[in-house]
Amino acid sequence: MSQPLTLKLPPLSLYIHIPWCVQKCPYCDFNSHGQKQQVLPETEYVSHLLDDLTEDAKLVGDRAIHSIFIGGGTPSLFSQQAIHTLLEGVKKRVNLLADAEITMEANPGTVESQRFADYVKAGITRISIGVQSFQPDKLTALGRIHDENQALKAVELAKSIGLNSFNLDLMHGLPKQSLEDAMFDLNTAITQQPPHLSWYQLTIEPNTQFHSKPPKLPEDEVLWDIQEQGDELLRQAGFEQYEISAYSQAGQQCRHNLNYWRFGDYLGIGCGAHGKITLANENQIIRTVKVKHPKGYMDLTRSYTSDNKVVPSQELPFEFFMNRFRLLEPCPKSDYSDFTGLSLDNATKQNLQSAITRGLLLESDDEWQVTPLGRRYLNTLLEMMV
Repeated sequence: MSQPLTLKLPPLSLYIHIPWCVQKCPYCDFNSHGQKQQVLPETEYVSHLLDDLTEDAKLVGDRAIHSIFIGGGTPSLFSQQAIHTLLEGVKKRVNLLADAEITMEANPGTVESQRFADYVKAGITRISIGVQSFQPDKLTALGRIHDENQALKAVELAKSIGLNSFNLDLMHGLPKQSLEDAMFDLNTAITQQPPHLSWYQLTIEPNTQFHSKPPKLPEDEVLWDIQEQGDELLRQAGFEQYEISAYSQAGQQCRHNLNYWRFGDYLGIGCGAHGKITLANENQIIRTVKVKHPKGYMDLTRSYTSDNKVVPSQELPFEFFMNRFRLLEPCPKSDYSDFTGLSLDNATKQNLQSAITRGLLLESDDEWQVTPLGRRYLNTLLEMMV
């Protein structure tokens, strides 16, 4: 393998994980835990999050953080005061840019949605609303605790409280979903005129209720018709697809998502959170993983980090392309060298020519571009990068 080049520092983000939700959805493989106690230990957990960040901040020094994403679980179960304390504590520990994008996931249930305005006062600039569907039978099948009217009310509230942007999270390929069902959901979402729409196919993941008791999902032909007609519907409505499952109005791409898919760096704090940090002085990239269960995470006798490892240089090409090729924008070849520390000669060994020959990828002197065929068969393209 070629001698490593000097790594350059990519942009830096912060991910914060809040693990609790009202109940675990049958399709969910995220690190989330149904709320068993009536009162969540939010004060204690926020204190641990900030201690966790204090440790991680040593890895990045005064590097600027341009985006924060608070995910879960259901972060909107936490009070405005807890979110305010959390964000104020973050500002004291890291160099958070004044115009940083700060996103929080929220459920559209009535109690949580009434808190939206308070979250804006606490510093949230963007809310991601987990709608998933606007049809009662589909919401029931997915184990969602809200109904379609609560979802629509949450959207109206998000429009009225001075957010910089908001996102609707919508799924397709749902149990017993027809093409007409999927287009109804998508049309309903488009009618709400969200600045950003995450529209992705339900997949059955290990260690979920759906994996142990699989529901009947649409046939492949129906799934392709949904994807094809949905893409056309979104384009006609003025949405631009910038990532395999993310669409936005012009200029409303999620900055946090873009940094992730561009192989940027991110600190990850909270139960089970993952981080990726470039250590330029040591010319290496590390991956961090935090203790997964809330009880263990808040145990003062142990470290918050359960795993901290250097990414071997032979794994970096796949990691880079696995992220970068999800984006529809061209990939500058210079990013490969800058952010992996590997030469372009190394990149040519990753079956790129085979992908080009098969029409999955285009190449110019300065960049690579995934083709429409490559987007359709993205898994095939990524498997070729191993």
